[in-house]
Amino acid sequence: MVARVRKVYHLRAVGHTGTLDPFATGLLVMLLGKATRLARFVEQQPKTYLATARLGVRTTTDDDTGEVVGAEAAGTADVTVAAVRASLTSFVGDYLQRPPAYSAKKVGGERSYRLARRGAISELPEVAVTVYSAELLGYEPPAVTFRTTVSPGTYIRALARDLGDRLGVGAHLTALRRERIGQLSIHDAVPLAQLSADTPVLPPLAAVGHLPAVELTEAEVREVAQGKAVRRSLPDSLTIAGSSAVRVVMTRLGEVIAVAEADGEWLRPRVVLESA
Repeated sequence: MVARVRKVYHLRAVGHTGTLDPFATGLLVMLLGKATRLARFVEQQPKTYLATARLGVRTTTDDDTGEVVGAEAAGTADVTVAAVRASLTSFVGDYLQRPPAYSAKKVGGERSYRLARRGAISELPEVAVTVYSAELLGYEPPAVTFRTTVSPGTYIRALARDLGDRLGVGAHLTALRRERIGQLSIHDAVPLAQLSADTPVLPPLAAVGHLPAVELTEAEVREVAQGKAVRRSLPDSLTIAGSSAVRVVMTRLGEVIAVAEADGEWLRPRVVLESA
């Protein structure tokens, strides 16, 4: 995707905000030019997925690309829709999730999936993740279709695996589609086959629209372009205990100049797009 976008728009500076598993589909946010500096603010947003899990079969990768390591298909006949819904809902909130062994997590500086292929790793340590919502959309045994919104770093493959474990029959993921990252939706995206030099590009503000914004004067723009702080008082509604807790977008007529962090009455630029 990066190579394709570079070629279409004749740009070298192109980046993305998070890969998808090879079997998955859906939204991939691409950043062009100076907007590549905003990647971290997109990556930190909640993500929404449409997923399908198959109950009764466990795999090495927690999806259907791996080898079967356990099958309890006979037990799925006793799993009711009420049980599936209750188990799925039980994940909402914070929980400790064990990432799949075949994942991009780094262990000792090496990708976990490379270690797993050599048989050098069996289980990764649990990681705290958040499931903001989990809605059961359909249950046609043994297939469970659901939509979920989760924190960055959450593996839907692992969620499907854990769902099967809570139901006592095991499970793995068979389909996955990313529908949303923060305020960016698949419904506003462009299919790869339709991408051309005439395809409009969203302004950088779309990547950080979830952050509060302050409009700068021309004098302030010049200061911020040099990395200097701007003195502003934020509304109490944005105040969080401790300094440097609030990120703020600095704009000029809707154009992103920088992203700053609040430090008392000062907004200190952390990522600057405007050249001095």
